[in-house]
Amino acid sequence: MWIADGWNDYELLDCGSGEKLERWGGQILVRPDPQAIWETPRENRGWRSAQGRYHRSSSGGGHWEKEKLPESWQVKYKDLTFQVKPMNFKHTGLFPEQAVNWDFAREKIERAGRPVRVLNLFAYTGGATVACAASGAQVCHCDAAKGMVSWAKENARVSGLEHAPIRWIVDDCAKFVEREIRRGRTYDAIIMDPPSYGRGPGGEVWKLEDNLFPFVRLCTQVLSEQPLFVIINSYTTGLAPSVLGYLLSLLVKEKFGGRVTWDELGLPVTETGLALPCGATGRWCSE
Repeated sequence: MWIADGWNDYELLDCGSGEKLERWGGQILVRPDPQAIWETPRENRGWRSAQGRYHRSSSGGGHWEKEKLPESWQVKYKDLTFQVKPMNFKHTGLFPEQAVNWDFAREKIERAGRPVRVLNLFAYTGGATVACAASGAQVCHCDAAKGMVSWAKENARVSGLEHAPIRWIVDDCAKFVEREIRRGRTYDAIIMDPPSYGRGPGGEVWKLEDNLFPFVRLCTQVLSEQPLFVIINSYTTGLAPSVLGYLLSLLVKEKFGGRVTWDELGLPVTETGLALPCGATGRWCSE
């Protein structure tokens, strides 16, 4: 498991009985987590005094109890700053376990010794975009949701990267990649975090089990002649990390050589010393 243990402003204090207790900067949150199926004694007082708590509804969805929470606040990871806030469906706008992928990408960019162009697809609020830009890469950030792209721009601004070479694209990712192929644009690295299911701005339907393989195959056509890395992340329930590794082996390694690895992402749990699984990642790199 690749464990995101480099945080100061985020901490997974405890988890169990279908919930996790987290510290986001100075704010304590309780949120549902389907992986935490074990029982916990809940000895940490944060379980009782959390500033924000997300309650699931028996009919689906849920709501925040957040009277004690600010509307939004900032957290830092190393030299990066992110704006977080309670959103619908329990989210905060940041997935802290992704820090291990940010670190991987930054190390590859900084060691490249040449200009690096990164394409970040399904890019959400721009954690990977900001990380890559902070290491000197030119980044193209693409997401179908205009609000998420605006949020990503804000994350770049508060990280001091408002003038960094970032292209902000609101579009269906597959259609955008197709246009980049026609334009002859190429990238040295691709990062993608595709949803299990989604709709593009023109009503395009995305189903991961049907669309991921042809989408990754499409994306190989915008890789440069000497690409650095490709990262595929997924939170789709039941999708093994090895599936992402096999896709990269078949579609990227066979074309460019290099090395493929895959694993679960995880967050260290302060109370128990264990790690909570948080999705799957596959990585291809040229060395």
